Amino acid sequence: MDNKRVASGNGCKLYKKCGGCQLQNLTYDEQLKFKQRLCEKHLSKYCKISPIIGMEHPYHYRNKVQAAFATTKDGRIISGVYQSGTHRIVPVDLCMTEDKKADEIIVSIRSLMKDFRMTAYNENTGRGFLRHVLVKRGFTTNQIMVVMVTGTPIFPAKNNFVKALRKIHPEITTIVQNINMKPTNLVLGDRQNVLFGTGYIEDVLCGLTFRISPASFYQINPVQTEVLYGKAMELADLKKGQRVIDCYCGIGTIGLCAANVCDCEVIGVELNPDAVKDAKFNARRNNKNNAKFYCGDAGQFMTEMADNGESADVVFMDPPRAGSSVEFIDSVKTLSPKKIVYISCNPETMARDLELLTKDKKYKVTSLTPVDMFPHTNHCEVVAQLHSDINS
Repeated sequence: MDNKRVASGNGCKLYKKCGGCQLQNLTYDEQLKFKQRLCEKHLSKYCKISPIIGMEHPYHYRNKVQAAFATTKDGRIISGVYQSGTHRIVPVDLCMTEDKKADEIIVSIRSLMKDFRMTAYNENTGRGFLRHVLVKRGFTTNQIMVVMVTGTPIFPAKNNFVKALRKIHPEITTIVQNINMKPTNLVLGDRQNVLFGTGYIEDVLCGLTFRISPASFYQINPVQTEVLYGKAMELADLKKGQRVIDCYCGIGTIGLCAANVCDCEVIGVELNPDAVKDAKFNARRNNKNNAKFYCGDAGQFMTEMADNGESADVVFMDPPRAGSSVEFIDSVKTLSPKKIVYISCNPETMARDLELLTKDKKYKVTSLTPVDMFPHTNHCEVVAQLHSDINS
């Protein structure tokens, strides 16, 4: 990979306005070195950091693209991203990290709004029709979902709008109206209507097929996700007959990858009921009878397992950027798996959690590998392996 051929911040005219790609002033090779140093700063006390795994083609990798809509003072409708730390929209037609087709669809929707007399939502007044557009594309299947987030349940001429949009983009496989009438920073509301297609798409990851709904979490960079999960499975070193717990399981991607490695017992736990529904469907879709998914608090679930005298061989944990809670980490230690595979999108909170996991010397960190999931940003994914000192 010739990392030096990657352009710096001069490649994007919106670099200074947007703030989403904090490292565009660096070549990609320099970005990787920056992230390596970041991981070493926070995590090197636990074990030697392996070299970061970068992307061969670090452009247009985002399979999920989200745009906010607004009206300018001179009456123009704009769409784009919020400037970092604000609610000011930076107009965007094409982003070097986003899927090109998704960007094209968003621009097409914006151009159709005038013909259909659609208004953009106004956060200050709470009035207006279109708040956001969310586009998800399966990079392997090429299935495309368009989610139109509206400030009202009424969608005038919706059938004609769907026809017009699909005439421009016949590759769209499903269109959903999501209704969000609340004064909130959350993009999606609780109600939705399927306007065209099934209301979900599918994609293939690590040889498995996954259903993706509007609210489902699915890694935004499928190319690097396969690298990350491949490393996680290598560190887990699963054996037939072992019991595996997949915490924060989402739609079941990590758990089903584990179930696909060998005939082990996989238990996935997730608080989001929609994600659990998708995970159960994905298990059936891939004929993985050795994977079961439950809706609930993973920490409480593991504590109850331990109270009932049950155990686990491997625990996968993939928490949000804020990391895990003290209560959750205590529940992992109570269950006492032989091995923990921890995937983090924040080296700083990972360091805090590793401190808690290792402070009583019950576990030791035996491997740390950074993976660049988000080129041009300052975010970095890390996968860690922890062994129980007693069983290692």
